[in-house]
Amino acid sequence: MASLCYYSSFNVIILVATLLLTNPIDCFGESNQEQEAEKTPKLLFVIGDSLYDPGNNQYFNATEITRQSYSWPYGMNLNHKKATGRASDGFVIPDFIAFCLGITPLQPYLQPGADLAHGANFASAGSGCLDIHPGVMNLKMQLSNLKKVAKSLEQNLNEQKAKQVLKGSVYLIGLGANDYFEFNKNHPNASKSERIKYIHMVLGNLTMGLEEIYEMGGRKFAFQNVGPLGCLPMIKQMYPQLNGGCNNDLLIVARMHNRALSNVLKKLALKFTDFNYSIFDYYSALDERINNPSNHDFTEGKIACCGNGQFNGQDCGGDTAKDFYNLCKEPDDHVFFDGLHTSQRANSQLADLIWSGTPNITGPLNVKQLFELP
Repeated sequence: MASLCYYSSFNVIILVATLLLTNPIDCFGESNQEQEAEKTPKLLFVIGDSLYDPGNNQYFNATEITRQSYSWPYGMNLNHKKATGRASDGFVIPDFIAFCLGITPLQPYLQPGADLAHGANFASAGSGCLDIHPGVMNLKMQLSNLKKVAKSLEQNLNEQKAKQVLKGSVYLIGLGANDYFEFNKNHPNASKSERIKYIHMVLGNLTMGLEEIYEMGGRKFAFQNVGPLGCLPMIKQMYPQLNGGCNNDLLIVARMHNRALSNVLKKLALKFTDFNYSIFDYYSALDERINNPSNHDFTEGKIACCGNGQFNGQDCGGDTAKDFYNLCKEPDDHVFFDGLHTSQRANSQLADLIWSGTPNITGPLNVKQLFELP
């Protein structure tokens, strides 16, 4: 049986989302009355890039890098006349995590009047651990906004109660891919030592951010590692000399990052004995779906649903693209919706692994177990 995070069709998702408004799902085996009686709420805070962004970049002058997802066909499976700012045909991963928690998807933090009762989503398309792109919220700015929420909690509760809320909450983090895209573009012939130095910079920034969250009270961290960057449709299309193969340089740096991330988190857990974490092996999970799509109810793992070129890797939607892109009939058949981003169906499967995956794919704890911790 699929977990509460996973839904196989859009109609079921909409039905569940509607039910959540009036009758929240119980993910923990407790009655709603028991959950309501808990003195300290457990919130979800999201820090990330376009894989997690619910539309934050719509609310300031975003660069062309992120503007496409504001237009149809992005969001086409959410039955909207206009896109929501999500880089997919429908929901993104944090939306499905929210479903499993029994709440509606977190609104973009920057949305005027955003409901922060269940947490906040600060993710911003194009962002990284380093300040790589103007016009987006990189890690530093996302942390600044988290601090504003923490300050608001202190004002509405008191410092001690706010600290308890932050301690019981989960911080879902997915960053890094854009840092390495930028590095590969600017340093295509980088040596191994140069790659290692850059990875240390990326993870150094991330580590400082984690320690800031810890200082605020955060104790439960969920990470999505970097995917197989060199095998994404857009990247493969950018390197025709590879004859449809993957960019090995990007694959290598992704694997190096992921090993280093694992080591960083182990060290933090030794430094802070109450530092609890989860790492979702996004690299392996996505690579498996790219190469064996039929094992996961997809018909196409390498060609995106929307875009142009050999792998539909570029120019999906956006005002300038108009009628110059291909669009598949069934996004659910594709692992990728566009050249960089997974489809709603893939996102639901990936969220399922984040929520309740076994230690070989999500460990040492999964997100469900993190929420169950006191």
